[in-house]
Parts: sequence; structure tokens; C-alpha cells
Amino acid sequence: MENYFAPALSRDELLSISSIGLAHMGDAVFELLVRTWLCTHGGATGKGMHRAAIQMVCAESQAQKAERILPLLSDDERAVFRRGRNAHVHTVPNHASRAQYGEATALEALFGWLYLRGERDRINELFCKMMEEEDHAS
Repeated sequence: MENYFAPALSRDELLSISSIGLAHMGDAVFELLVRTWLCTHGGATGKGMHRAAIQMVCAESQAQKAERILPLLSDDERAVFRRGRNAHVHTVPNHASRAQYGEATALEALFGWLYLRGERDRINELFCKMMEEEDHAS
């Protein structure tokens, strides 16, 4: 691969990446989307944006947002989501239940998988759906 900024991995290449690896990638993708969303919605200081980002990327929030998009997922996306939810994580943060952490890991795995496939439009579509309530609140 020569373009690490815009990867487009094959099915076989994606299958060789663990669920935890996909979630690791998806964590960064989700964080970038949240930071972009916060910047474009304005009104917060740097410290305020940092606090808001932390609140939006925590496992509880991600699990809640994941529920909004589950009905929209294709069969392949649902399979990746399930694979992420069933990943063997060794530690769960004190503030999240194991179920919430599993849903958050699943969401991150899905976003990592979509990103590595080069499906930016699909990521954006799902992210916008997840953020609808926040759009109405701001």
C-alpha cells in the first residue's frame, strides 16, 4: 500500500486484521469525526471541546450511538459489528459495563473496517445518523 491516508484494503487483507486491530483503527476514525463535529458546531473553548470529545467517545456514549445505526447496517457490516462485539478484551473501564464496552468496541471495529475499505461516504452517513440528536440539541 502506498497511500496510508486513504487506504482501500482488499477483503483478504481486511480478514487478516483482528477485531481489536479494526477497533484500534476505528477508535481514531471516530475520534477524528467527533472532533470535526465539535469544531464545526462551534461555541466551545479548547478545554470545553476536549471535555465534550471525551464525553462523546466514552464507551457508554458510543454504545448508545451504535444502537441508532444497527437497523441501517448491511449484512457484511453486521458481521463486522458482531465480530467486534465478541472480541476478547481483557479490561473494561470502571465507568462502563461489559455490554457497553462490547458495543463500543463493535462500533469502533465497524468504523475501522469501513475506513480501511475506503468507504468514507458510508462512515459519514452512519456518523451523521448517530449525531442527529446532538444536532437538535445544539
